Amino acid sequence: MSDKFFFKGRQDARQNHIKSYQPNVSKKAGSKKYPLELVVTSEARKVEIEQQLSEHQLFANIEVNTSENAQESIEQLTTLLNKATTVTVEKTPSRNDPCFCGSGKKYKKCCG
Repeated sequence: MSDKFFFKGRQDARQNHIKSYQPNVSKKAGSKKYPLELVVTSEARKVEIEQQLSEHQLFANIEVNTSENAQESIEQLTTLLNKATTVTVEKTPSRNDPCFCGSGKKYKKCCG
């Protein structure tokens, strides 16, 4: 008989499938291990940024670039500070719940 009738799977395991998937979720920007990389144009601005970092308990490597065509690069900090929050909308009552206007009627008979 032939071996192909008794095949129980791949005889050599694929090496790239053995590793488990590990996303980069554990890399938290602004932590001690992964500090932010910021560029500012003056020492006074550096002091302001350091004050903001200490208020929000963040860590960053701040470079002062005083050349003529230098541009400030603090996008990483602004995205962390201006994170979008979840918007919660007040739920409308279902048909048989009391109306939220305070009339005492069911919602379907009053405002629905």
